[in-house]
Amino acid sequence: MARKYLGGSGERLTVWISIAASTVLVFYGYDQGVFGNVIISENFLHTFGYPSANMQGVMTSIYNIGCFIGAMSTIWTGDILGRPRQIMLGSTVIGIGAIIQTCSWTVASMMVGRIIAGAGTGMNTATAGVWQAETSKMNSRGKLVIIQMANCITGFSISNWLTLGFSFAPRDIAWRFPLAFQLFFTFCIYAMCPFLPDSPRLLIRKGKHDEALEILAALEGHGATPESTSVITQYSIIKDILDREQMNKYTWWQLLSGKGPSGVLRRMILGALMQAMNQISGINVTSYFMSYIFINALGISELLSRILAAAGSVDYLIFACFAYFVIERYGRRKVMMTSAAACSICWIVIAASQGQTEAGGDSYKLGIVAVSFFFLFFASFGMGVLGVPWLYPTEINALEMRTKGASLAMSTNWICNYAVVQATLPGIQNLGYKFWVIWAVICAAFIPVTYFFYPETANRTLEDIDRFFETKPGILIHRNKLAVQLHRPVEFIEADARIAANEETKFDGGSRSISKINAETKEAV
Repeated sequence: MARKYLGGSGERLTVWISIAASTVLVFYGYDQGVFGNVIISENFLHTFGYPSANMQGVMTSIYNIGCFIGAMSTIWTGDILGRPRQIMLGSTVIGIGAIIQTCSWTVASMMVGRIIAGAGTGMNTATAGVWQAETSKMNSRGKLVIIQMANCITGFSISNWLTLGFSFAPRDIAWRFPLAFQLFFTFCIYAMCPFLPDSPRLLIRKGKHDEALEILAALEGHGATPESTSVITQYSIIKDILDREQMNKYTWWQLLSGKGPSGVLRRMILGALMQAMNQISGINVTSYFMSYIFINALGISELLSRILAAAGSVDYLIFACFAYFVIERYGRRKVMMTSAAACSICWIVIAASQGQTEAGGDSYKLGIVAVSFFFLFFASFGMGVLGVPWLYPTEINALEMRTKGASLAMSTNWICNYAVVQATLPGIQNLGYKFWVIWAVICAAFIPVTYFFYPETANRTLEDIDRFFETKPGILIHRNKLAVQLHRPVEFIEADARIAANEETKFDGGSRSISKINAETKEAV
Protein backbone atom coordinates (compact mmCIF):
# COMPACT_ATOMS: atom_id res chain seq x y z
CA MET A 1 0.00 0.00 0.00
CA ALA A 2 1.10 3.56 -0.72
CA ARG A 3 2.21 5.70 2.15
CA LYS A 4 -0.46 8.00 3.53
CA TYR A 5 0.09 11.63 4.44
CA LEU A 6 -1.87 13.40 7.16
CA GLY A 7 -4.24 10.45 7.33
CA GLY A 8 -5.16 10.30 3.65
CA SER A 9 -4.28 9.29 0.11
CA GLY A 10 -5.89 9.82 -3.28
CA GLU A 11 -8.55 12.54 -3.30
CA ARG A 12 -8.28 13.01 0.47
CA LEU A 13 -4.59 13.80 0.14
CA THR A 14 -5.33 16.29 -2.64
CA VAL A 15 -7.87 17.95 -0.33
CA TRP A 16 -5.29 18.27 2.46
CA ILE A 17 -2.75 19.82 0.10
CA SER A 18 -5.48 22.19 -1.10
CA ILE A 19 -6.32 23.14 2.49
CA ALA A 20 -2.66 23.88 3.25
CA ALA A 21 -2.20 25.87 0.02
CA SER A 22 -5.47 27.70 0.63
CA THR A 23 -4.36 28.63 4.15
CA VAL A 24 -1.43 30.42 2.52
CA LEU A 25 -3.91 32.42 0.44
CA VAL A 26 -6.17 33.15 3.44
CA PHE A 27 -2.98 34.45 5.08
CA TYR A 28 -2.22 36.63 2.04
CA GLY A 29 -5.80 37.92 1.79
CA TYR A 30 -5.82 38.87 5.46
CA ASP A 31 -2.53 40.76 5.13
CA GLN A 32 -3.83 42.49 2.01
CA GLY A 33 -6.85 43.93 3.80
CA VAL A 34 -5.77 44.49 7.40
CA PHE A 35 -3.42 47.46 7.07
CA GLY A 36 -5.76 49.58 4.96
CA ASN A 37 -8.31 49.38 7.78
CA VAL A 38 -5.70 49.90 10.51
CA ILE A 39 -4.40 53.22 9.12
CA ILE A 40 -7.78 54.95 9.50
CA SER A 41 -7.84 54.22 13.25
CA GLU A 42 -7.58 57.43 15.30
CA ASN A 43 -5.32 55.79 17.90
CA PHE A 44 -3.02 54.47 15.15
CA LEU A 45 -2.70 57.90 13.58
CA HIS A 46 -2.03 59.48 16.98
CA THR A 47 0.59 56.83 17.89
CA PHE A 48 2.55 57.47 14.70
CA GLY A 49 2.26 61.27 14.75
CA TYR A 50 -0.51 61.69 12.18
CA PRO A 51 1.53 60.73 9.09
CA SER A 52 0.69 62.45 5.80
CA ALA A 53 -1.35 60.74 3.09
CA ASN A 54 1.87 60.13 1.19
CA MET A 55 3.54 58.53 4.22
CA GLN A 56 0.45 56.39 4.84
CA GLY A 57 0.76 55.24 1.23
CA VAL A 58 4.44 54.38 1.74
CA MET A 59 3.71 52.48 4.97
CA THR A 60 1.09 50.45 3.12
CA SER A 61 2.95 49.87 -0.15
CA ILE A 62 6.37 49.07 1.36
CA TYR A 63 4.87 45.67 2.20
CA ASN A 64 4.85 44.90 -1.53
CA ILE A 65 8.58 45.59 -1.82
CA GLY A 66 9.08 42.86 0.79
CA CYS A 67 6.76 40.60 -1.21
CA PHE A 68 8.81 41.25 -4.36
CA ILE A 69 12.05 40.33 -2.56
CA GLY A 70 10.49 37.19 -1.05
CA ALA A 71 9.07 36.01 -4.38
CA MET A 72 12.40 36.57 -6.15
CA SER A 73 14.23 34.61 -3.45
CA THR A 74 12.27 31.45 -4.31
CA ILE A 75 14.01 31.36 -7.70
CA TRP A 76 17.00 30.02 -5.74
CA THR A 77 15.41 28.49 -2.63
CA GLY A 78 12.15 27.08 -4.02
CA ASP A 79 13.62 23.92 -5.56
CA ILE A 80 16.24 23.44 -2.85
CA LEU A 81 13.77 23.48 0.05
CA GLY A 82 10.81 21.93 -1.77
CA ARG A 83 7.23 23.21 -1.62
CA PRO A 84 6.11 22.44 1.97
CA ARG A 85 9.38 23.56 3.61
CA GLN A 86 9.44 26.76 1.55
CA ILE A 87 5.93 27.60 2.76
CA MET A 88 6.92 26.89 6.37
CA LEU A 89 9.89 29.24 6.01
CA GLY A 90 7.69 31.95 4.49
CA SER A 91 5.11 31.61 7.27
CA THR A 92 7.84 31.89 9.91
CA VAL A 93 9.12 35.09 8.30
CA ILE A 94 5.57 36.52 8.25
CA GLY A 95 5.22 35.67 11.94
CA ILE A 96 8.39 37.61 12.75
CA GLY A 97 7.10 40.57 10.75
CA ALA A 98 3.74 40.40 12.54
CA ILE A 99 5.43 40.56 15.95
CA ILE A 100 7.48 43.62 14.93
CA GLN A 101 4.36 45.40 13.58
CA THR A 102 2.35 44.61 16.69
CA CYS A 103 5.07 46.00 18.97
CA SER A 104 5.79 49.10 16.86
CA TRP A 105 5.74 52.67 18.22
CA THR A 106 7.55 54.41 15.35
CA VAL A 107 7.01 54.66 11.61
CA ALA A 108 10.46 53.14 10.98
CA SER A 109 9.82 50.00 13.04
CA MET A 110 6.39 49.58 11.44
CA MET A 111 7.93 49.75 7.97
CA VAL A 112 10.58 47.18 8.93
CA GLY A 113 7.82 44.84 10.14
CA ARG A 114 5.87 45.42 6.92
CA ILE A 115 8.86 44.58 4.73
CA ILE A 116 9.67 41.39 6.67
CA ALA A 117 6.05 40.20 6.62
CA GLY A 118 5.94 40.99 2.92
CA ALA A 119 9.03 38.89 2.26
CA GLY A 120 7.32 35.87 3.83
CA THR A 121 4.14 36.49 1.86
CA GLY A 122 6.15 36.69 -1.36
CA MET A 123 7.75 33.31 -0.62
CA ASN A 124 4.39 31.72 0.12
CA THR A 125 2.45 33.09 -2.85
CA ALA A 126 5.22 32.09 -5.28
CA THR A 127 5.09 28.51 -3.98
CA ALA A 128 1.50 27.58 -3.05
CA GLY A 129 0.05 27.68 -6.58
CA VAL A 130 2.89 25.62 -8.06
CA TRP A 131 2.56 23.02 -5.29
CA GLN A 132 -1.19 22.78 -5.89
CA ALA A 133 -0.85 22.55 -9.68
CA GLU A 134 1.91 19.91 -9.56
CA THR A 135 -0.05 17.61 -7.24
CA SER A 136 -3.49 17.96 -8.91
CA LYS A 137 -5.22 16.04 -11.66
CA MET A 138 -5.91 17.75 -14.98
CA ASN A 139 -9.68 18.15 -14.57
CA SER A 140 -9.48 19.63 -11.06
CA ARG A 141 -6.36 21.80 -11.25
CA GLY A 142 -8.16 25.00 -12.18
CA LYS A 143 -10.96 24.51 -9.68
CA LEU A 144 -8.52 23.92 -6.84
CA VAL A 145 -6.56 27.09 -7.59
CA ILE A 146 -9.86 29.00 -7.79
CA ILE A 147 -10.70 27.62 -4.32
CA GLN A 148 -7.34 29.01 -3.19
CA MET A 149 -8.25 32.45 -4.52
CA ALA A 150 -11.69 32.28 -2.90
CA ASN A 151 -9.87 31.59 0.35
CA CYS A 152 -7.68 34.61 -0.34
CA ILE A 153 -10.86 36.69 -0.36
CA THR A 154 -11.98 34.86 2.79
CA GLY A 155 -8.86 36.22 4.47
CA PHE A 156 -9.57 39.67 3.04
CA SER A 157 -13.12 39.51 4.40
CA ILE A 158 -11.91 38.32 7.82
CA SER A 159 -9.57 41.33 8.00
CA ASN A 160 -12.42 43.73 7.19
CA TRP A 161 -14.84 42.30 9.75
CA LEU A 162 -12.18 41.85 12.43
CA THR A 163 -10.95 45.43 12.11
CA LEU A 164 -14.57 46.63 12.11
CA GLY A 165 -15.23 44.77 15.35
CA PHE A 166 -11.99 45.90 17.00
CA SER A 167 -12.57 49.53 15.95
CA PHE A 168 -14.73 49.68 19.11
CA ALA A 169 -11.89 48.33 21.31
CA PRO A 170 -10.07 50.72 23.65
CA ARG A 171 -6.82 52.49 22.78
CA ASP A 172 -4.20 50.63 20.72
CA ILE A 173 -5.91 47.23 21.05
CA ALA A 174 -8.07 48.39 18.12
CA TRP A 175 -5.14 48.04 15.73
CA ARG A 176 -2.49 45.94 17.51
CA PHE A 177 -4.68 42.84 17.86
CA PRO A 178 -5.59 42.68 14.12
CA LEU A 179 -1.87 42.88 13.28
CA ALA A 180 -0.99 40.21 15.85
CA PHE A 181 -3.71 37.91 14.50
CA GLN A 182 -1.41 37.08 11.55
CA LEU A 183 0.38 34.65 13.89
CA PHE A 184 -2.72 32.42 13.93
CA PHE A 185 -2.16 31.52 10.27
CA THR A 186 1.51 30.76 10.88
CA PHE A 187 0.52 28.17 13.47
CA CYS A 188 -2.02 26.66 11.03
CA ILE A 189 0.76 26.17 8.47
CA TYR A 190 2.96 24.53 11.12
CA ALA A 191 0.15 22.07 11.86
CA MET A 192 -0.14 20.85 8.23
CA CYS A 193 2.90 21.32 6.00
CA PRO A 194 5.35 19.01 7.85
CA PHE A 195 2.99 16.10 7.20
CA LEU A 196 2.26 16.65 3.48
CA PRO A 197 4.26 15.46 0.43
CA ASP A 198 6.43 17.50 -1.88
CA SER A 199 5.77 17.81 -5.61
CA PRO A 200 6.58 14.52 -7.40
CA ARG A 201 7.58 16.50 -10.49
CA LEU A 202 10.17 18.42 -8.47
CA LEU A 203 11.49 15.19 -6.93
CA ILE A 204 11.92 13.57 -10.36
CA ARG A 205 13.89 16.62 -11.50
CA LYS A 206 16.10 16.31 -8.40
CA GLY A 207 16.72 12.61 -9.09
CA LYS A 208 14.69 11.36 -6.09
CA HIS A 209 12.83 8.78 -8.15
CA ASP A 210 11.83 6.39 -5.36
CA GLU A 211 10.20 9.15 -3.33
CA ALA A 212 8.51 10.57 -6.43
CA LEU A 213 6.97 7.18 -7.28
CA GLU A 214 5.78 6.81 -3.69
CA ILE A 215 4.07 10.21 -3.77
CA LEU A 216 2.53 9.59 -7.21
CA ALA A 217 1.05 6.38 -5.80
CA ALA A 218 -0.29 8.23 -2.76
CA LEU A 219 -1.88 10.90 -4.97
CA GLU A 220 -3.38 8.21 -7.21
CA GLY A 221 -5.07 6.44 -4.27
CA HIS A 222 -7.36 3.43 -4.83
CA GLY A 223 -4.70 1.09 -3.44
CA ALA A 224 -2.05 2.14 -5.98
CA THR A 225 1.58 1.26 -5.23
CA PRO A 226 4.84 2.54 -6.74
CA GLU A 227 4.83 -0.58 -8.94
CA SER A 228 1.29 0.01 -10.34
CA THR A 229 1.04 0.45 -14.10
CA SER A 230 -0.84 3.76 -13.82
CA VAL A 231 1.82 5.18 -11.49
CA ILE A 232 4.70 4.05 -13.72
CA THR A 233 2.94 5.52 -16.77
CA GLN A 234 2.47 8.90 -15.11
CA TYR A 235 6.08 8.84 -13.95
CA SER A 236 7.25 8.03 -17.49
CA ILE A 237 5.23 10.87 -19.05
CA ILE A 238 6.78 13.41 -16.66
CA LYS A 239 10.27 11.93 -17.14
CA ASP A 240 9.86 11.95 -20.92
CA ILE A 241 9.12 15.68 -20.97
CA LEU A 242 11.98 16.47 -18.58
CA ASP A 243 14.47 14.49 -20.65
CA ARG A 244 13.43 16.31 -23.80
CA GLU A 245 13.66 19.75 -22.18
CA GLN A 246 17.09 19.10 -20.61
CA MET A 247 17.03 22.54 -19.01
CA ASN A 248 19.98 21.81 -16.77
CA LYS A 249 22.26 21.93 -19.81
CA TYR A 250 21.47 25.60 -20.46
CA THR A 251 22.61 28.70 -18.61
CA TRP A 252 20.15 31.41 -17.53
CA TRP A 253 21.53 33.69 -20.26
CA GLN A 254 20.97 31.06 -22.95
CA LEU A 255 17.41 30.50 -21.76
CA LEU A 256 16.54 34.18 -21.64
CA SER A 257 18.23 34.96 -24.97
CA GLY A 258 16.18 32.32 -26.79
CA LYS A 259 18.95 29.73 -27.22
CA GLY A 260 17.36 27.18 -24.91
CA PRO A 261 14.39 24.89 -25.58
CA SER A 262 11.50 26.30 -27.58
CA GLY A 263 9.24 28.86 -25.95
CA VAL A 264 10.91 29.15 -22.53
CA LEU A 265 11.33 32.94 -22.53
CA ARG A 266 7.95 33.46 -24.16
CA ARG A 267 6.21 31.31 -21.58
CA MET A 268 7.85 33.14 -18.70
CA ILE A 269 6.76 36.48 -20.20
CA LEU A 270 3.18 35.23 -20.69
CA GLY A 271 2.99 34.14 -17.05
CA ALA A 272 4.52 37.36 -15.72
CA LEU A 273 2.32 39.59 -17.90
CA MET A 274 -0.80 37.70 -16.79
CA GLN A 275 0.13 38.36 -13.16
CA ALA A 276 0.69 42.03 -14.01
CA MET A 277 -2.87 42.16 -15.37
CA ASN A 278 -4.16 41.01 -12.00
CA GLN A 279 -2.62 44.06 -10.31
CA ILE A 280 -2.95 46.81 -12.92
CA SER A 281 -6.69 46.11 -13.14
CA GLY A 282 -7.00 48.43 -10.13
CA ILE A 283 -8.11 45.77 -7.65
CA ASN A 284 -5.72 46.89 -4.93
CA VAL A 285 -6.97 50.44 -5.22
CA THR A 286 -10.09 48.98 -3.61
CA SER A 287 -8.55 46.15 -1.58
CA TYR A 288 -6.10 48.35 0.31
CA PHE A 289 -8.00 51.63 0.39
CA MET A 290 -11.74 50.90 0.18
CA SER A 291 -12.50 52.57 3.53
CA TYR A 292 -10.19 55.48 2.68
CA ILE A 293 -11.91 55.97 -0.70
CA PHE A 294 -15.36 55.97 0.85
CA ILE A 295 -14.26 58.54 3.44
CA ASN A 296 -12.12 60.86 1.32
CA ALA A 297 -13.48 60.48 -2.22
CA LEU A 298 -17.18 59.90 -1.52
CA GLY A 299 -17.54 61.73 1.81
CA ILE A 300 -18.97 58.80 3.81
CA SER A 301 -18.52 58.57 7.61
CA GLU A 302 -15.79 56.34 9.06
CA LEU A 303 -18.15 53.79 10.62
CA LEU A 304 -20.33 53.47 7.51
CA SER A 305 -17.20 53.23 5.37
CA ARG A 306 -15.94 50.32 7.47
CA ILE A 307 -19.32 48.58 7.24
CA LEU A 308 -19.50 49.07 3.46
CA ALA A 309 -15.91 47.81 3.02
CA ALA A 310 -16.71 44.71 5.08
CA ALA A 311 -19.91 44.09 3.11
CA GLY A 312 -17.97 44.57 -0.13
CA SER A 313 -15.53 41.88 0.93
CA VAL A 314 -18.42 39.42 1.31
CA ASP A 315 -19.68 40.34 -2.18
CA TYR A 316 -16.12 39.77 -3.44
CA LEU A 317 -15.97 36.35 -1.73
CA ILE A 318 -19.31 35.15 -3.11
CA PHE A 319 -18.37 35.86 -6.72
CA ALA A 320 -14.85 34.49 -6.28
CA CYS A 321 -16.57 31.22 -5.30
CA PHE A 322 -18.78 31.35 -8.41
CA ALA A 323 -15.60 31.26 -10.53
CA TYR A 324 -15.26 27.62 -9.45
CA PHE A 325 -18.15 26.71 -11.77
CA VAL A 326 -16.83 28.49 -14.90
CA ILE A 327 -13.03 28.17 -14.88
CA GLU A 328 -12.96 24.64 -16.39
CA ARG A 329 -16.28 24.80 -18.24
CA TYR A 330 -15.42 27.91 -20.29
CA GLY A 331 -11.61 27.88 -20.08
CA ARG A 332 -9.07 30.49 -19.05
CA ARG A 333 -9.34 32.67 -22.15
CA LYS A 334 -13.10 33.27 -22.21
CA VAL A 335 -13.34 33.74 -18.45
CA MET A 336 -10.48 36.26 -18.45
CA MET A 337 -11.83 38.32 -21.37
CA THR A 338 -15.41 38.43 -20.08
CA SER A 339 -14.30 39.42 -16.59
CA ALA A 340 -11.99 42.15 -17.94
CA ALA A 341 -14.81 43.64 -20.04
CA ALA A 342 -17.12 43.78 -17.01
CA CYS A 343 -14.38 45.39 -14.86
CA SER A 344 -13.82 48.06 -17.49
CA ILE A 345 -17.52 48.91 -17.60
CA CYS A 346 -17.60 49.26 -13.80
CA TRP A 347 -14.68 51.70 -13.82
CA ILE A 348 -16.36 53.75 -16.57
CA VAL A 349 -19.55 54.15 -14.49
CA ILE A 350 -17.55 54.98 -11.33
CA ALA A 351 -15.59 57.63 -13.27
CA ALA A 352 -18.78 59.10 -14.73
CA SER A 353 -20.53 59.34 -11.36
CA GLN A 354 -17.46 60.86 -9.70
CA GLY A 355 -17.10 63.35 -12.58
CA GLN A 356 -20.70 64.49 -12.23
CA THR A 357 -20.22 64.87 -8.47
CA GLU A 358 -17.19 67.09 -9.07
CA ALA A 359 -19.29 69.12 -11.53
CA GLY A 360 -21.88 69.86 -8.82
CA GLY A 361 -24.28 66.91 -9.20
CA ASP A 362 -26.28 65.29 -6.40
CA SER A 363 -23.45 63.81 -4.33
CA TYR A 364 -25.76 61.52 -2.34
CA LYS A 365 -27.37 59.80 -5.34
CA LEU A 366 -24.15 59.72 -7.34
CA GLY A 367 -22.36 58.30 -4.28
CA ILE A 368 -24.87 55.44 -4.21
CA VAL A 369 -24.13 54.74 -7.89
CA ALA A 370 -20.37 54.76 -7.27
CA VAL A 371 -20.60 52.44 -4.23
CA SER A 372 -22.89 50.07 -6.18
CA PHE A 373 -20.40 49.81 -9.02
CA PHE A 374 -17.50 49.29 -6.63
CA PHE A 375 -19.47 46.26 -5.44
CA LEU A 376 -20.08 45.18 -9.06
CA PHE A 377 -16.38 45.59 -9.76
CA PHE A 378 -15.57 43.18 -6.94
CA ALA A 379 -18.06 40.71 -8.44
CA SER A 380 -16.67 41.10 -11.98
CA PHE A 381 -13.06 40.82 -10.86
CA GLY A 382 -13.75 37.83 -8.62
CA MET A 383 -15.23 35.86 -11.53
CA GLY A 384 -12.06 35.90 -13.64
CA VAL A 385 -9.29 38.49 -13.35
CA LEU A 386 -8.80 37.35 -9.76
CA GLY A 387 -8.12 33.64 -10.35
CA VAL A 388 -6.85 33.22 -13.92
CA PRO A 389 -3.62 35.24 -13.43
CA TRP A 390 -2.74 33.18 -10.34
CA LEU A 391 -3.46 29.89 -12.09
CA TYR A 392 -1.90 30.61 -15.49
CA PRO A 393 1.81 30.96 -14.53
CA THR A 394 1.73 27.62 -12.70
CA GLU A 395 0.47 25.98 -15.91
CA ILE A 396 2.17 27.80 -18.79
CA ASN A 397 5.81 27.55 -17.71
CA ALA A 398 8.06 24.70 -18.81
CA LEU A 399 8.18 21.77 -16.38
CA GLU A 400 11.84 22.33 -15.51
CA MET A 401 11.33 26.09 -15.17
CA ARG A 402 8.00 26.12 -13.31
CA THR A 403 9.41 27.32 -10.00
CA LYS A 404 11.51 30.05 -11.62
CA GLY A 405 8.67 31.08 -13.93
CA ALA A 406 6.16 31.25 -11.08
CA SER A 407 8.67 33.24 -8.99
CA LEU A 408 9.16 35.72 -11.82
CA ALA A 409 5.39 36.01 -12.27
CA MET A 410 4.80 36.64 -8.57
CA SER A 411 7.65 39.17 -8.47
CA THR A 412 5.94 40.99 -11.34
CA ASN A 413 2.68 40.86 -9.40
CA TRP A 414 4.24 42.41 -6.32
CA ILE A 415 6.16 45.17 -8.06
CA CYS A 416 2.99 46.17 -9.95
CA ASN A 417 1.10 45.93 -6.67
CA TYR A 418 3.60 48.34 -5.11
CA ALA A 419 3.26 50.81 -7.99
CA VAL A 420 -0.56 50.76 -7.84
CA VAL A 421 -0.76 51.17 -4.06
CA GLN A 422 1.90 53.91 -4.09
CA ALA A 423 0.01 55.84 -6.79
CA THR A 424 -3.49 55.49 -5.35
CA LEU A 425 -3.65 58.16 -2.63
CA PRO A 426 -1.95 60.89 -4.72
CA GLY A 427 -4.08 59.84 -7.69
CA ILE A 428 -7.34 60.21 -5.77
CA GLN A 429 -6.25 63.61 -4.45
CA ASN A 430 -4.87 65.06 -7.69
CA LEU A 431 -6.74 63.45 -10.61
CA GLY A 432 -10.30 63.13 -9.33
CA TYR A 433 -12.58 61.18 -11.69
CA LYS A 434 -9.78 60.84 -14.28
CA PHE A 435 -8.04 58.43 -11.90
CA TRP A 436 -10.81 55.87 -12.48
CA VAL A 437 -10.66 56.31 -16.28
CA ILE A 438 -7.09 54.97 -16.23
CA TRP A 439 -8.25 51.62 -14.82
CA ALA A 440 -11.14 51.41 -17.32
CA VAL A 441 -8.73 51.72 -20.26
CA ILE A 442 -6.26 49.22 -18.81
CA CYS A 443 -8.94 46.58 -18.14
CA ALA A 444 -10.30 46.98 -21.69
CA ALA A 445 -6.79 46.35 -23.05
CA PHE A 446 -6.71 42.90 -21.41
CA ILE A 447 -9.28 41.62 -23.92
CA PRO A 448 -7.22 41.83 -27.17
CA VAL A 449 -4.01 40.84 -25.33
CA THR A 450 -5.62 37.64 -24.05
CA TYR A 451 -7.34 36.88 -27.36
CA PHE A 452 -4.27 37.20 -29.57
CA PHE A 453 -1.41 35.97 -27.36
CA TYR A 454 -2.61 33.53 -24.70
CA PRO A 455 -3.11 29.80 -25.45
CA GLU A 456 -5.77 27.87 -23.54
CA THR A 457 -4.51 25.72 -20.66
CA ALA A 458 -7.80 24.24 -19.43
CA ASN A 459 -8.38 20.51 -20.01
CA ARG A 460 -4.69 19.88 -20.59
CA THR A 461 -2.08 18.16 -18.48
CA LEU A 462 0.99 20.20 -17.59
CA GLU A 463 2.91 17.97 -19.99
CA ASP A 464 0.44 18.80 -22.80
CA ILE A 465 1.45 22.45 -22.54
CA ASP A 466 5.10 21.49 -22.97
CA ARG A 467 4.15 19.50 -26.05
CA PHE A 468 2.24 22.46 -27.51
CA PHE A 469 5.27 24.75 -27.34
CA GLU A 470 7.43 22.04 -28.91
CA THR A 471 5.36 22.66 -32.09
CA LYS A 472 6.87 26.21 -32.16
CA PRO A 473 3.57 28.09 -32.52
CA GLY A 474 3.57 31.66 -33.84
CA ILE A 475 3.28 34.65 -31.52
CA LEU A 476 -0.36 35.23 -32.50
CA ILE A 477 -2.26 32.09 -31.49
CA HIS A 478 -5.92 33.11 -32.06
CA ARG A 479 -6.15 30.96 -35.22
CA ASN A 480 -4.21 27.99 -33.87
CA LYS A 481 -6.69 25.20 -33.07
CA LEU A 482 -4.32 23.48 -30.65
CA ALA A 483 -4.00 26.77 -28.76
CA VAL A 484 -7.62 27.90 -28.50
CA GLN A 485 -9.84 24.81 -28.42
CA LEU A 486 -11.41 24.13 -25.03
CA HIS A 487 -11.38 20.33 -25.15
CA ARG A 488 -8.14 18.42 -24.84
CA PRO A 489 -6.54 18.06 -28.30
CA VAL A 490 -6.55 14.54 -29.75
CA GLU A 491 -2.82 14.81 -30.50
CA PHE A 492 -2.02 15.02 -26.78
CA ILE A 493 -4.34 12.14 -25.89
CA GLU A 494 -2.60 9.97 -28.49
CA ALA A 495 0.86 10.94 -27.16
CA ASP A 496 -0.10 9.72 -23.67
CA ALA A 497 -1.60 6.56 -25.14
CA ARG A 498 1.67 5.71 -26.89
CA ILE A 499 3.65 6.07 -23.65
CA ALA A 500 1.05 4.02 -21.75
CA ALA A 501 1.18 1.28 -24.39
CA ASN A 502 4.96 1.19 -24.13
CA GLU A 503 4.76 0.76 -20.34
CA GLU A 504 2.10 -1.95 -20.59
CA THR A 505 4.33 -3.85 -23.00
CA LYS A 506 7.17 -3.76 -20.47
CA PHE A 507 4.97 -4.55 -17.47
CA ASP A 508 5.13 -8.26 -16.72
CA GLY A 509 2.54 -8.28 -13.94
CA GLY A 510 5.08 -9.44 -11.36
CA SER A 511 6.51 -7.71 -8.33
CA ARG A 512 9.47 -5.53 -9.22
CA SER A 513 11.70 -3.26 -7.16
CA ILE A 514 11.51 0.49 -7.59
CA SER A 515 15.17 0.62 -8.58
CA LYS A 516 14.47 -1.84 -11.40
CA ILE A 517 11.53 0.24 -12.59
CA ASN A 518 13.72 3.35 -12.58
CA ALA A 519 16.39 1.60 -14.63
CA GLU A 520 13.86 0.38 -17.19
CA THR A 521 12.24 3.80 -17.44
CA LYS A 522 15.62 5.49 -18.02
CA GLU A 523 16.37 3.03 -20.81
CA ALA A 524 12.98 3.68 -22.40
CA VAL A 525 13.39 7.46 -22.49
